[in-house]
Amino acid sequence: MASPSVGIKGSPIVGVRRPIILGIVGDSAAGKTTLSRGIAQILGVENVAVLCTDDYHRYNRKQRKELNITPLNPECNYLDIMAQHLRLLRAGEAILKPHYDHKLGDFGPPQYIVPHPFLIVEGLLGMFWQEMRNAYSVRVYLDPPEELRWRWKIRRDTAKRGYTEEGVLRELAIREHDSAKYIRPQRDNADVVVSFFPGAWSNAELDGDAHLDVRLTLHGTLHHPDLSEVIAEDQSGCVRSTLGRVGGRAVEYLEIDGSIPDEPARALERCILDHLDACGAAPLADLGQFSDSQTRDSRHSHPLALTQLLLVYHLLRARQLDQIEV
Repeated sequence: MASPSVGIKGSPIVGVRRPIILGIVGDSAAGKTTLSRGIAQILGVENVAVLCTDDYHRYNRKQRKELNITPLNPECNYLDIMAQHLRLLRAGEAILKPHYDHKLGDFGPPQYIVPHPFLIVEGLLGMFWQEMRNAYSVRVYLDPPEELRWRWKIRRDTAKRGYTEEGVLRELAIREHDSAKYIRPQRDNADVVVSFFPGAWSNAELDGDAHLDVRLTLHGTLHHPDLSEVIAEDQSGCVRSTLGRVGGRAVEYLEIDGSIPDEPARALERCILDHLDACGAAPLADLGQFSDSQTRDSRHSHPLALTQLLLVYHLLRARQLDQIEV
């Protein structure tokens, strides 16, 4: 994949007192890293720091097995230190954070994190406490169907973390209770819920994840860009916007088919980019890129690109509002 272009005019950004923080929460292998990596490329990697909340595990893999506890359980994590570090970073102060090596299942040397203009915080329990949620400008929950997430986790953990398929399936079964009790309820605290799922035209054997559909649940806690005109002009039928309610709250559902042709996808991209221009964005490149889990090749997904653009819009808008308040 070609090197991404800088996504913000005048990068690197200077003079920002405190970072704009994006919180991305989801279960293991829900796609957090793929989403955050693309957002960092758009914003310019020199402008973004990434913090993984899984680094705050209390026990290593061997200890968790001995104690019969999963990393999804809050008691298995130093949530108090995590919340403290988020508070310090939000205030523009550096931290020395722990580091967990997923391949080894053990801890490595601590890492020094200096606040950048943007901070992406991704992991399992990043929105578990209100104090954590208060640190974020934008809160996202990744919610793929379990069948798809399990497929992603099997591929990742067998290829990168030394597990067998049987071992991954066994671990998924063990974690299910904690997933339902601790991870999924965090969805209710998100501004945007992102759900990639196989649509009518998806064929995992032929094209992997390139044609996954996406459903974005947009809560009124953020001011979302108006895409109604470009959606109304779409002749492909691959973009839909409907209203609904979740937990008594009004939401907008934005659905984009993975089979969307290039032209209507570019029309949507241009519409969001028009909003981004008002927030100070420069031309962007390498949107919607992901690594194919079968071939290891870089591939493109229009729904992923549009999701990344929407979230970047919210981060840039938050930066504008933050600078006005300061």
